[in-house]
Amino acid sequence: MLVSTRGRYALRVMIELAEHNSDGYIPMKEIAERQDISLKYLEKILPALAKNNFIEGVHGKGGGYKLTRSPEQYRVGDILRLTEGDLAPVSCLECNAAPCKRTAECRTRPMWNTLDRMINDYLDSVTIADLMK
Repeated sequence: MLVSTRGRYALRVMIELAEHNSDGYIPMKEIAERQDISLKYLEKILPALAKNNFIEGVHGKGGGYKLTRSPEQYRVGDILRLTEGDLAPVSCLECNAAPCKRTAECRTRPMWNTLDRMINDYLDSVTIADLMK
């Protein structure tokens, strides 16, 4: 599993919004400048977060983005699954993967299952509030 810039930037944006939560809506331009992320890239990330109710966006003067919940309620695993898709360490464990004909006799499958569970359990145990510390 390799987390792309999309996932890493989404986490940075969520931390940024959490740290400025009391400031109301934060304009995309401010987020881009403070996090050194291009506006074009943010134009792909922020709507996905908004569409899935992780953040709320308002257009126009005084608009921008803000969190919809408290930082403690955002799990890193949820954000990464949204931006990255599946977090499976091997392709046979990905959602909607074609069934492998070797599953029954695969000697490595139990190890991959355990690793997959450990990755997801760990990422689900970390919140945006934890990352703010």
